[in-house]
Amino acid sequence: MRLRKRPWITEAIKQYAAIIPEPQREGDWQKLFDREAPLHVELGTGRGGFISELATRNPEINYIGIEANQDVLYYAAQKVAERQIANIRLLLLNVENITDIFTPGEVSRLYINFCDPWPKKRHTKRRLTNSRFLERYRSILIKGGELFFKTDNQALFEFSLTEFAGANLKLRNVTFDLHNDDFGENVITEYEAKFSAKGMKIFRCEVIFE
Repeated sequence: MRLRKRPWITEAIKQYAAIIPEPQREGDWQKLFDREAPLHVELGTGRGGFISELATRNPEINYIGIEANQDVLYYAAQKVAERQIANIRLLLLNVENITDIFTPGEVSRLYINFCDPWPKKRHTKRRLTNSRFLERYRSILIKGGELFFKTDNQALFEFSLTEFAGANLKLRNVTFDLHNDDFGENVITEYEAKFSAKGMKIFRCEVIFE
């Protein structure tokens, strides 16, 4: 569902400038956190529930949430500020431009949760697990870097598995029914809770870029 634009957010979001900085130069992200730590990036962070919980559980990791919708990003920043989470920064950015802000080997892990499935065939290249995106991810990830992927859309999941195999990527912890598998710790997203409550299956896998 498309969110209604809220014009007042353009001004209100400025109060979160410390959480939503201007994009750094490639290779400078560690300076933004004033420490050296593994860098994990969520592509499409939405309202920030997932990344906020991750960062709270893992204070030793630096997290960046990327979101193309300013209105949504405002609420994510609000959540980070209210919880006083120091190891998160948020960016207003289209994932298409991810290689413009990260240098090769700068990122340790990527998260993609419940992205737009773009079901029409003519939109295949827009899917965030399409091979052209995978090459961009490969260029910024460390050797052995990871992509954690979750979706409620079985067609997208099966498409993604094919793309991962075509890119010679290693798969781990693949499940077609996450909530009924003995997976272990799982941080549930807002969409995940909504879909699961309706009895929908959640698909998940981990991809290793060797």
